[in-house]
Amino acid sequence: MKQYAQFSLLTARRFLPLFITQFFGAFNDNVFKNALIILITYRFATATNAQILVAMAAGIFIVPFFLFSATAGQLTDKYPKARLAVFIKMFEIVIMSVATAGFYWQNQWLLMVVLFALGTQATFFGPLKYALLPEQLATDELIAGNGLIEAATFMAILLGTILGGLLILGTHGATIISSIILLVALSGFIGSLCIPNSQASNSALIMNYNIFSETVKLLTYTKQQREIFLSIIGISWFWLFGAVFLSELPVFARQDLHAAEPVVTLFFALFSIGLALGSLWCNKLLKGNITALYVPLGAIVMTVFTIDMYFAASHFLQPSGALISISQFLATFQGERICVDLVAISIAGGIYTIPLYAIMQQCSAATHRARVIASNNVFNALFMCIAMLATMLMLSLGLRVSQVFLVLALVNIGAALYITKLVPGLVIRGC
Repeated sequence: MKQYAQFSLLTARRFLPLFITQFFGAFNDNVFKNALIILITYRFATATNAQILVAMAAGIFIVPFFLFSATAGQLTDKYPKARLAVFIKMFEIVIMSVATAGFYWQNQWLLMVVLFALGTQATFFGPLKYALLPEQLATDELIAGNGLIEAATFMAILLGTILGGLLILGTHGATIISSIILLVALSGFIGSLCIPNSQASNSALIMNYNIFSETVKLLTYTKQQREIFLSIIGISWFWLFGAVFLSELPVFARQDLHAAEPVVTLFFALFSIGLALGSLWCNKLLKGNITALYVPLGAIVMTVFTIDMYFAASHFLQPSGALISISQFLATFQGERICVDLVAISIAGGIYTIPLYAIMQQCSAATHRARVIASNNVFNALFMCIAMLATMLMLSLGLRVSQVFLVLALVNIGAALYITKLVPGLVIRGC
């Protein structure tokens, strides 16, 4: 695939509707999630239980990936994916209608139910979108298509997170947020109607609704496929790495740097933009070839710049008194250095993860592809839970967030070595 043709996919019906549907879905999830977290922190919770409720909210969103991934993978393999996308997006409209009631009544428990439903919807849409890409795109377009999807997702997460937090506490904030999420849900539904029809990958599949036995079956099947299993572990490690960063950046800014909230927003923006750039850059580096060649390099770069960020934070001179502003932070050499580190880490993260998604898709048999991706979602959720528990443990032992980042960087060296098993001779044109 020629380099300039990457963005031409945005004009193709076989790609654009899925791209739009995914963007609106990710945007809506994050508008709602961050609006809820802000309400929990500033309206619903006391100072003593805010952290507990925020942690509970994070867990509620992840639980459906353990409960329903096996069923989601089976359904996506058994039925036409375009039709399933329409039903899933219809469900989102219902979910967001309930969310408007939760915002109107300021009912945190109803909003928690909505959060669980959104996690369930994401569980079912994930296998669909990743399994659909290899059906709609040529082999040498997979890197480009995955890069565009991931870049859009990271930007949607950034915009949704900022917008949800910015508007919810303002005048008529609940009404404005409710209007946005309903409108975006409707837009995503319209986008799903335009996804080209496709045949079922495995219409003869007999559904197993025992989530425990089917999940074990999925994970066992995946483990037997070397390239697929290595890719899934690599992707899951990326989500562990990212989960630690995204969850702890606010604390890092406040405690390690004595910086005000706008600096946190700057960090999130730099991290998301870097991930988007790295995702898009993959196609230029790999020229459409599905290969893990640059994956270990991406992991090593992530380690190098995370270590540098630790030293930059260690030498940051914290002023006494009020928290520093963005302009004050950027006026320091160490502040600029931390910003460069964040961008480099996230660009490397994009370069690291996109080829792994493409390898997982291309190496999966069409009849099992959605279930393979569903097992990837289970591993992703498991690794993110491990990230939360490990971070809590390190912080409870008295480590600062910058030191947690340092530990993560050092462990990441092991991940880079593990992923090098994928490299030898691996340029895939159909596994």
